[in-house]
Amino acid sequence: MKDYLIYDKISELLKTGEITAICTVVSARGSTPLKAGAKMIVWENGQIYGTIGGGPVELAVIQDAVKVIVNRKPMLFKHELMEQHQMCCGGTMEIYIEPLMPQKKLFMFGGGHVGKALVRHAIGLDFDITVIDSREDVFNDWGMEGFNKVIGDFPRVLPALPYDDGTFIVIATYDHPTDREVLAFCLRKPHYYLGMIGSRNKVRRISEEFLTEGIATKEELDAVDMPIGIDINAVTADEIAISILARLISEKNK
Repeated sequence: MKDYLIYDKISELLKTGEITAICTVVSARGSTPLKAGAKMIVWENGQIYGTIGGGPVELAVIQDAVKVIVNRKPMLFKHELMEQHQMCCGGTMEIYIEPLMPQKKLFMFGGGHVGKALVRHAIGLDFDITVIDSREDVFNDWGMEGFNKVIGDFPRVLPALPYDDGTFIVIATYDHPTDREVLAFCLRKPHYYLGMIGSRNKVRRISEEFLTEGIATKEELDAVDMPIGIDINAVTADEIAISILARLISEKNK
């Protein structure tokens, strides 16, 4: 298979969010089906794209790759083709298998001072960032790239976003009622992390309202990081953004 085809497929998988494993022949000694550099992508169900040579060794590599996907840890495997797989070519292959982990989605609700600072510090990290705000001119002075913009009224935009079990959600809009509205909606959507900015008084009041009105259970509210971020006595927008980003990184790398 041509190298560009396998890399095109990897790029496509990073966008779709599928978790797979990349198997690469890093060493091939003696007679082997394919030489160093051959690559194959494996899905958790055993589906493959590309090949590292076929036959019993490829079947074993697929099984190893499925384990790597489950454990989320790269591993190096050595295969003696004759001794382990009764392949008459008889060479030795080393296969490096690494999980292909797509970028985590980060939905930043609110493009104010904290939102802007958070995005500035998060660009370049392992997040696919989308900032959502209803104000058409909010991005006029941002002067940076590397993130997606969604401008529109929150009731219209909220249902259209592609939530999944790996999505990180940060709520820091321009007023408390909008924060409340976004939180109520996102509680019921798939996510990995959900946090909301605010004082302890704000958090206590919203929690009491949600419990009284049956919007959320105590367990659901306990799972929300609010007030959001790590307590570093942050004061400025940059300091608050860094405290939030530190929490996101900690959760992402668990």
